[in-house]
Amino acid sequence: MVLGKVKSLTISFDCLNDSNVPVYSSGDTVSGRVSLEVTGEIRVKSLKIHARGHAKVRWTESRNAGSNTAYTQNYTEEVEYFNHKDILIGHERDDDNSEEGLHTIHSGRHEYAFSFELPQTPLATSFEGRHGSVRYWVKAELHRPWFLPVKLKKEFTVFEHIDINTPSLLSPQAGTKEKTLCCWFCTSGPISLSAKIERKGYTPGESIQIFAEIENCSSRVVVPKAAIYQTQAFYAKGKMKEVKQLVANLRGESLSSGKTETWNGKQLKIPPVSPSILDCSIIRVEYSLMVYVDIPGAMDLFLNLPLVIGTIPLHPFGSRTSSVSSQCSMNMNWLGLALPERPEAPPSYAEVVTEEQRQSSLAPLGACDDFERALPGPLFAYIQEFRFLPPPLYSEIDPNPDQPTDDRPSCPSR
Repeated sequence: MVLGKVKSLTISFDCLNDSNVPVYSSGDTVSGRVSLEVTGEIRVKSLKIHARGHAKVRWTESRNAGSNTAYTQNYTEEVEYFNHKDILIGHERDDDNSEEGLHTIHSGRHEYAFSFELPQTPLATSFEGRHGSVRYWVKAELHRPWFLPVKLKKEFTVFEHIDINTPSLLSPQAGTKEKTLCCWFCTSGPISLSAKIERKGYTPGESIQIFAEIENCSSRVVVPKAAIYQTQAFYAKGKMKEVKQLVANLRGESLSSGKTETWNGKQLKIPPVSPSILDCSIIRVEYSLMVYVDIPGAMDLFLNLPLVIGTIPLHPFGSRTSSVSSQCSMNMNWLGLALPERPEAPPSYAEVVTEEQRQSSLAPLGACDDFERALPGPLFAYIQEFRFLPPPLYSEIDPNPDQPTDDRPSCPSR
């Protein structure tokens, strides 16, 4: 009898999305098929799958132990998220070459389905870094007597979703810094930087609108810039290894002495990057927006505004709310503008509306039986009560007309 041969062994996933890319989250069911194509007839002990997810870090450092002695210190750490094994054909034991319990597979293509569930606990997002990675994979192993096993591994992607529509990630980020340059006995004026962004959370492909004001009261020509940085942090044996990478940047116009530049929503687009990893004990991936002033011959003046790159984009309602609130905040107080004291409230309706007028004003609504029946009792009562609440506080006259609106020092006259 002529023995058959294994022509191919492949793994395919039942994708949950339209892009046919295997992407999953914690709690999802991972399913697929192992396809085996053979020419002729073969005898098989087992066909197994092994699915695993883990985070792993590794790096080395050189140490000097004396004048002529050096050694290398290895730092490794691993976190396992799940470990699943299943037998599609045959039995568990593969260490013998006996002919007992063998399965015959005829010539052709054969498919064997597999399925397993990811843990409900949070999983780290798939990631490949300089000193570590987070990987998820399925491996198929075909065992035959008197042959080496045929093995195949295929990875799939896991996203631990980060919803940027949460209050902490929708809050604006802002800061202000100032720097005075000194050269021997000569001191020039300060360089000041104020910057703000609408929120902390973004998704890849979005553009960050940067609002900033740069004032140059020094004697040098400076350049305002902005950049997005990714920081990878790896932890093992009580040590940390950090890698910082530039993701995107932009450059403003050169700013000569005594000049001011304002950015009214200057846009910096986020390229396709890995989401933030915040819940893994050995790997963290964080982002920040650095708005800074490049000063020749001196340390740069910079502001670091933290970012979180998420997977669930901003909802339309959240976008409108964020934009409106951010724009109001931007125009009113983010650069230190003084607000007037709250004006005195006008008299309440109870002081100017008599009880007889109040009762007569309720009559038309009371006659609308359909309207009253359409509204729940408590809600209808709330609407009736709301009609006679005092209007919001309002004043067209500034109670502090002489109060200065900017306490920052102006540039010295040239």
